[in-house]
Amino acid sequence: MNTNEEELRRLICDIGRNLFNKDFIAANDGNISARLSATEVITSPTGVSKGYLQPHMLVKVNLQGDILEAAEGYRPSTEVKMHLKIYNELPEMGGVVHAHPPYATAFAIKGEALDKMMMPESVIAMGDIPLAAYGTPSTEEIPDSLIPFLGKKTAVLLESHGALTWGKDVMAAYMNMERLEYTAKLTFLTRMIGGERELPQHRIEELVALKSFYGM
Repeated sequence: MNTNEEELRRLICDIGRNLFNKDFIAANDGNISARLSATEVITSPTGVSKGYLQPHMLVKVNLQGDILEAAEGYRPSTEVKMHLKIYNELPEMGGVVHAHPPYATAFAIKGEALDKMMMPESVIAMGDIPLAAYGTPSTEEIPDSLIPFLGKKTAVLLESHGALTWGKDVMAAYMNMERLEYTAKLTFLTRMIGGERELPQHRIEELVALKSFYGM
């Protein structure tokens, strides 16, 4: 195992602990993956709490989902299909995170996108967060529901399911999950005080123009 792979495995485990400690996942929910090479992906295994991942538990697969390397007793989640859809369609993407953060998942269950532009940071870093149509877990329905947003977004709510984020590397994908949940939480809280409101359109356009300045 090369140094880059060792570091990537440790980083995936660190992200798993962060998701667990932030209550973004419960029990053995969620999954994390990272692109190791043009044809290889490291992914979290099924049936294991992401808060207690160890590097040797992670599974290496190819872009078709075939297992290339796995310790005895470990195999990828069937939901890795979502991840592989992104890696196959977007070669520039290097990490994917699936979780069930409570505020975002509440909106996903309600069937409502997070499309209000309320904060400058959110507009610049992420923009609106759409709702991907419901699909049965472990089938091709969920990967197919992502197609309209690939190349346009880096985060979606999965209707009645949870959330999925991706990025140029696995840390960027994780940061997008934090941003997504923070947006959902602020949306909920501002509604509780009757203060949900968007920035004026001309201010939103100014912020969108700053995306390239911030490297977004």
